[in-house]
Amino acid sequence: MTKIAIITGGSRGLGRSTALSLARQDSDVILTYQSRHADAESAVAAIEAMGRKAIALPLDTGTVASFPTFAAHLRSVLTDNWGRSTFDHLVNNAGHGDYALIEQTTEAQFDALVDVHFKGVFFLTQALLPLIADGGRIVNLSSGLTRVSAPGWAAYAAVKGAVEVLSVYMAKELGARGIAVNTVAPGAIETDFFGGAVRDTPAFNSFFADMTALGRVGLPEDIGPMIASLLSEDNRWVNAQRIEVSGGQGI
Repeated sequence: MTKIAIITGGSRGLGRSTALSLARQDSDVILTYQSRHADAESAVAAIEAMGRKAIALPLDTGTVASFPTFAAHLRSVLTDNWGRSTFDHLVNNAGHGDYALIEQTTEAQFDALVDVHFKGVFFLTQALLPLIADGGRIVNLSSGLTRVSAPGWAAYAAVKGAVEVLSVYMAKELGARGIAVNTVAPGAIETDFFGGAVRDTPAFNSFFADMTALGRVGLPEDIGPMIASLLSEDNRWVNAQRIEVSGGQGI
């Protein structure tokens, strides 16, 4: 049976790379986007060009109240397009960055990071659990900044650390259903994350490149294929792990 993967924030950056990589592995894809409909449709077209089925659905992962409606809509989408009531893989990728020293971080900044990166991951997964097939997989995205510190990223790194702990508990509680849960922690990547800071700001790029054994920052294409590999049958026994994909950042 064809696998179906859901990727939050799948219209661009790491999410898009993951979606395309999964399509190359003959998976169908449902990707979510918050506001960039054109980017989402572009990703769908690229997946369909590979001969796979793809659908883009709007979702604000920072608004927990919307999750029951999203889950109901998703159930209809699965039934109408695949004749199924379940999907196989969930990649909790959607997110944003916010840079501020601890003494300058506002409560609004902190709450937004918690809502999207931690509370959103927790309650979206909860809402979708009835739709995840037994034997399925969940990948939660973290960050290399949970292991290597850089001033200004305390709040962001802290909520990503919470996701790493959550992933272990998910693996424990969902193991009875055969659902494996892992965390992937990218290093610094050239995307439009945080306004494209790593990609477009030479000082940021150089700072993180100098921290990395391979001498450069990462690209989306360094991450998406790894996540796709983790979701393949070849890695079915990998569970409850934090896997850093950073080129050797901060060693």
